[in-house]
Amino acid sequence: MTHKLKTSVTLPVEIEKTFAFFANASNLETIPPPELRFQILTPQPIEVTEGTEIDYRLCLCGLPLKWRARITNWTPSHRFVDEQIQGPYKQWVHIHRFHGHNGSTTIVDEVRYELPLCPFGELAYPIVSAQLQRIFDFRNKAIRETIFGSREEDNWLKQ
Repeated sequence: MTHKLKTSVTLPVEIEKTFAFFANASNLETIPPPELRFQILTPQPIEVTEGTEIDYRLCLCGLPLKWRARITNWTPSHRFVDEQIQGPYKQWVHIHRFHGHNGSTTIVDEVRYELPLCPFGELAYPIVSAQLQRIFDFRNKAIRETIFGSREEDNWLKQ
């Protein structure tokens, strides 16, 4: 069964600068909750384009996991899609959309995912759903307050 999670956050930052943050793969380590112990394994710097594959290590429910994602759509300043090609889910497709308006940007994240070991994996859906919502809530707060809370670009945009 396919499940969906959708979240959004609006930032007082232009769309090009917002997208540039996400285009720099090393910045992705700064937004997950600490207990995920999220780490990029692919040697950096990583040139992110359509077809780029990135390897990660993280912990879910205390279990160390490896995850490989491929960028399957790359439309600078507007959209990109990453899909899990190795990891804990049967399917994981994460669509990132960026909408600019009067110097601000709204980031819309939509994740479509399937749990492994169907039909037994579905028993974990309430726990997984709550955990994913918490992770994305943390991520949006980190993006909004920590990373983009300052208008000083050097505080959030790694070069």
